[in-house]
Amino acid sequence: MLLHLKTTVQQDFRSVFHAFDEQLFRKLAPPYPKLKLLRFDGSAPGDVVEVELQTGIKAFRWTSLITEREIKETEAWFVDEGQEVPPPLRKWRHKHLVTKHGSGAIIHDIIEYSTGYKALDAVLYPVMLAAFGMRKPVYKEVFRQI
Repeated sequence: MLLHLKTTVQQDFRSVFHAFDEQLFRKLAPPYPKLKLLRFDGSAPGDVVEVELQTGIKAFRWTSLITEREIKETEAWFVDEGQEVPPPLRKWRHKHLVTKHGSGAIIHDIIEYSTGYKALDAVLYPVMLAAFGMRKPVYKEVFRQI
């Protein structure tokens, strides 16, 4: 299943892209499930980000490997791919793309996920949309014009 969210922000794309660090990662965490950050290497190929999703009933490990990173003239991105994902997920790929948009930028969250069952993927879609939609106001606040 593919989910593509776009958020327009006021800062230039290079500044926005370079701000994807541990501090921003913590700000983007959803209120539920609670995330416990276990490891955050960064956003270069080979870096690992590991969290524990704490549901209150059970904790689930989520480990992602950064597999790509590129900065071009009008866009920049990095990709994290799930190495260990919580059930019911089986596949996770998240491209963090920032594109130039006038004097500002557009942040694209491009997420490909799969549970192995198309019907379950469809059921999860509104959950994923809500969870990643919560990032929009955070992005707008963090990247407002200075």
